[in-house]
Amino acid sequence: MSISKNLISESVIGFSVAANPFAEQIDLIMHWGQQRLSRVVCVANVHMLMEARWNDTFAKVLNHADLLTPDGMPLVWTLNLLRKSTHDRVAGMYILQEVCERASVTGLPVYFLGTDSVTLGKMRQRLEQEYPNLTIAGMEPLPFRPLTPEEDAQVVQTINRSGAGIVFVALGCPKQEIWMYQHRSKIKAAMVGIGGVFPIYAGIKKHAPTWVQESGLEWLYRLVQEPGRLWQRYFKTIPPFVYLSIKQVVVTRLHRRIHRMLRAF
Repeated sequence: MSISKNLISESVIGFSVAANPFAEQIDLIMHWGQQRLSRVVCVANVHMLMEARWNDTFAKVLNHADLLTPDGMPLVWTLNLLRKSTHDRVAGMYILQEVCERASVTGLPVYFLGTDSVTLGKMRQRLEQEYPNLTIAGMEPLPFRPLTPEEDAQVVQTINRSGAGIVFVALGCPKQEIWMYQHRSKIKAAMVGIGGVFPIYAGIKKHAPTWVQESGLEWLYRLVQEPGRLWQRYFKTIPPFVYLSIKQVVVTRLHRRIHRMLRAF
């Protein structure tokens, strides 16, 4: 049985979120990268899933992703309640660091696409310090405007010629997920969307302390840092997600109880 067939997933408010342990999900990403398979990895949080609930086009993008990892702790808690077991958080920063660690050992080239040249420059400095054996296949910022067909073709050609097995994409949600979906058959590598991680890893934005991340309060930490940009997003997405996830857990457990009762007769 191939690695990809071992993927375990659970529906969370209508979207198939991976429930495998963290190491197994990284195994899968590395396998795709080593085989130069064109794959899409979406790192999901509450905002992403709720935007997809309200936008059929974006929902199609997530439903066609090869791997949807549970980034936000609310997704992990929902998985825990649905499956009655403990699940790992598979967040963008964790993915970046583990992939770079493994890639530096295996020699798998990694590409970084998006944000700006300043952020990428600071990332390169830290990557070279922490992973001196990592092969950085390329680092390329993209303009905020849509690329022309010629420019897009050049980006695809540059990435494929670089020999990269994994491409980290930082264009922001939902732009990066849509971009990866549109390039799934063009980019000969596993694409991982981790937009918000680039400036944090570069040291431009602060990373929440570990205890804040584990407590599920990272959203509050980010809100304090960027209240003007984030308060409307959180107010719009968190309450309906809580309602939908609790409803799903209650209905699922009720169905299971009824099923057990019927089997008992």
